[in-house]
Amino acid sequence: MTPSVVLIILSAALLHAVWNAIVKSAADRTTMLGLVAFGHVLAGGVMVILLPPPAPESVPYILLSTVIHFGYYYMLGQAYRHGDLSVVYPIARGIVPALVALWAMLLLGEVLPLQAWLGIATIALGIQISSWAALRHGVGRTALGFAVGTGLCISAYSVVDGIGVRLSQNTLGYWAWGALLHIFIAGFVALRKRAALPGLKPRVWMVGIVGGLVSMTAYGLVLYAKNFAPLGAVSALRETSVIFAALIGFVFLGEGNWKRRLGAAVLMAVGVALIGTSG
Repeated sequence: MTPSVVLIILSAALLHAVWNAIVKSAADRTTMLGLVAFGHVLAGGVMVILLPPPAPESVPYILLSTVIHFGYYYMLGQAYRHGDLSVVYPIARGIVPALVALWAMLLLGEVLPLQAWLGIATIALGIQISSWAALRHGVGRTALGFAVGTGLCISAYSVVDGIGVRLSQNTLGYWAWGALLHIFIAGFVALRKRAALPGLKPRVWMVGIVGGLVSMTAYGLVLYAKNFAPLGAVSALRETSVIFAALIGFVFLGEGNWKRRLGAAVLMAVGVALIGTSG
């Protein structure tokens, strides 16, 4: 993997942590997730008009990815409703490399080297440390369950989009249509929150749409990188976002236990680095 591709993925990781912090800090996280999806729709609509479409072979993957993203947004919103960013985010993101490796082994016949499995074990240990309070005292289990569900969705759409973008023959076109189809997610939230939408302040609309543009940019960078690097390596490096999320949660959201949480995030980052460099 070239340094430029690594830099692209790390930039995506930072952007991903930023938009997750935007959602976590919102008073109404479901509405904010809907606005984030709407930001995707606005940008995707413009791009669909200006760009050629992806190859027909990739269309089923775009549709399947949209369905999985619907579940992802639901799980993520529920996870942030019940838990802190610096706990939920490392769990949701930290389990993804192991899951992607599993899907790749089952679906594509990829066999990971020992170093990669050591990285997965390191991530698992980091998750235990990050969620130690919930596991020990029996609190936060709901958040833990939704965080794991979020990770399952992330791993699923990571594999689906990794295959789809390679079949598309047009990364930008694939990216644009995937973003535009967030209209179903935005529409669903709009129906649920139709009574509250007229009363939203302009600032909330702006923050949500900007969050959507940040989210869309982050995933576009990842899609681009998947054309030049193995899916497992891309997924692993992307999960360095746990470091950024831990710092954001402590510095900007005032979430406590920063030594334990940051230590867990660093441990998980070591794990994803082992996976990313395992060949």
